[in-house]
Amino acid sequence: MSSSSITRSELFWYEDGSVVLQVQDTQFRVFWGILCHQSSFFRDMQSLPQPLDQPTVDGCPVVVLYDDLADVETLLKALYIPTFLAAPELPLPVIGALIRLGRKYDFHDLLHSALARLIFENPTTLEEHDALLIGKTAYKPTRIVTYRGLLMDIITLARENNILTVLPCAYYRAVTHYSPKELFDGFEKTSVSLAPAEQRQCILGRDSLIKGRFEPRYTLGWLKKWDFTDCSSPTKCSQARSARLHFYMECNPLWILHRYKSQEKNLFCSECERHTNDLTTSGRKKLWEDLPGFFELPPWNELNNDL
Repeated sequence: MSSSSITRSELFWYEDGSVVLQVQDTQFRVFWGILCHQSSFFRDMQSLPQPLDQPTVDGCPVVVLYDDLADVETLLKALYIPTFLAAPELPLPVIGALIRLGRKYDFHDLLHSALARLIFENPTTLEEHDALLIGKTAYKPTRIVTYRGLLMDIITLARENNILTVLPCAYYRAVTHYSPKELFDGFEKTSVSLAPAEQRQCILGRDSLIKGRFEPRYTLGWLKKWDFTDCSSPTKCSQARSARLHFYMECNPLWILHRYKSQEKNLFCSECERHTNDLTTSGRKKLWEDLPGFFELPPWNELNNDL
């Protein structure tokens, strides 16, 4: 590459900088001290003897990085702009860049800051999952900028970087928010899509969850098998259970972790109401405990992040 084709970054070119990072045809003049303070990779690099033929710019060594240009610009913004990471919500590409380069170059703090946002939105406990809900089922990210297809891109990012702990929740959210057609075809006028392996995981997991939620000990098992004899309104309660079964099977088939409360509708007698709430509560806990298995993943306690 000829020197005439090289451009200097308008945002990160400090005249008193001590090292030049080159990515493709763009150069960034920054400071060894800031890189070395955050990264053991650059700390070790600086300590190595420099070869005699080391290219330089204005006396600064040139370090060529074979990374995506946008990723490196994101990394430098995180290092040099104090307010950059203070935003309540960050775009997923920013989080992805910090995970990729944070791991590659051992920017430990930046890596774990980005990972914390991803895990916050895709937690490993039911209590954390419920805390993010708006009402009974609605969910909107608060630490990642949302857009149509975000959940698919989260799955892709997690898979590409072996961040396995976020996958059960991310898969669950995807199959409850997207139709099978959207999972296969993505969305018009966007580049969002899932790899075939992830499509398979979603579709098979979706089918397993739709069937499994009516199994004994799971969220809606009580709708198909009622073992209690203390009902004070058998006809009313039996009809109510049949109506709810039809509702969940035909109208809202993917309310799998639905937080059931019916006191305001007075659907059941007080005895059946108590049993229903108890069974739904325990069923939700059991379904969450087994959630990774529905998507052919190891149990929660065996899921790890390869960082």
